[in-house]
Amino acid sequence: MPTYARLSGIAFARNHLMTQHLLTPHQSQYYAWLLTRRAAGDTVESLASTLVDSQIDLNPHQVEAALFACKNPLARGVILADEVGLGKTIEAGLVISQRWAERRRRILIIVPANLRKQWHQELQDKFSLQSLILETKSYNAIRKQERQNPFLMSAGPVICSYQFAKAKADDIEDIDWDLVVLDEAHRLRNVYKTSNVIARTLKEALARVHSKVLLTATPLQNSLLELYGLVSMIDDRVFGDIDSFRSQFAAQGKGQAFNSLRDRLAPVCKRTLRRQVQQYAPYTTRKAIVQEFTPSSEEQELSSLVADYLRRPNLKALPQGQRQQDRRHSRRPDRALQGTWRSHDRHRGGSRRHQPSVLLLGHQL
Repeated sequence: MPTYARLSGIAFARNHLMTQHLLTPHQSQYYAWLLTRRAAGDTVESLASTLVDSQIDLNPHQVEAALFACKNPLARGVILADEVGLGKTIEAGLVISQRWAERRRRILIIVPANLRKQWHQELQDKFSLQSLILETKSYNAIRKQERQNPFLMSAGPVICSYQFAKAKADDIEDIDWDLVVLDEAHRLRNVYKTSNVIARTLKEALARVHSKVLLTATPLQNSLLELYGLVSMIDDRVFGDIDSFRSQFAAQGKGQAFNSLRDRLAPVCKRTLRRQVQQYAPYTTRKAIVQEFTPSSEEQELSSLVADYLRRPNLKALPQGQRQQDRRHSRRPDRALQGTWRSHDRHRGGSRRHQPSVLLLGHQL
């Protein structure tokens, strides 16, 4: 039976109970069994029982992603890498609801600071879960009043920002989390670099967590090593050390390396593209209109004046690192615009400076 058909049976049972006041003993017994039965955590039946009170209309790919995340109890986590707009937050919400129904309720959600309230609202409106946004003010108030780890004081999932999680990494490490969700997880893909302090700190703090869900629409952008970084956030054992990864997947022929890498990623990464769901989730076709721009003499003069200002040796208006970067752009103002267009192309998947092999793998994950 299709996934969505099984879920609709639960929805029918719920609606029937709400609209019918008189049930035969047989009907009452059947509905009681249907709504309270236990099922394995990786089955549609188990997800259906967690969605009795949810306020969402699910698409099949979202159910499949949630089942993928719940499938293997021995896995240390998954990467859900659907394209933008396909509902990764809903998929994570399904996994959170499933863990909550299993009474595994120590749940941490780490997100960019500007998405904390959005996550709080969606969990409340769509899954009837009351979460706690933990920030400096609320953290200090709980610490002063309860004298305990504030991450343990919530009756629901805890939501915090990446910066706050990094600052309170010791508190996070002290807790045996049942589930940790990391939204916009591409922020962590350079964890193998010593310069990414937040990613490395969180990796150490979450090393003992046995269930992590990483959400990102761009698991791969510039280098295959970014995939290595994301997967290492879940489990270092998947690829081994970075030298082993390079030797296995960077030195082989393209076709052989791609096939081997896809096979290795299959248990931990699931990606759905928009073209795969158009039959039931149509999207508006958008076309970019490019307008040529030639700077006037006044604009060129302004650019030169700004460049001269940035070249001042005693400039205090900008940090040293940023000043050096701006100086490089100021020597050739057009290069700054080129960088902007390259960034734009990257988000559209068409940057010229990307290796075609990297782009191809990104779409085939």
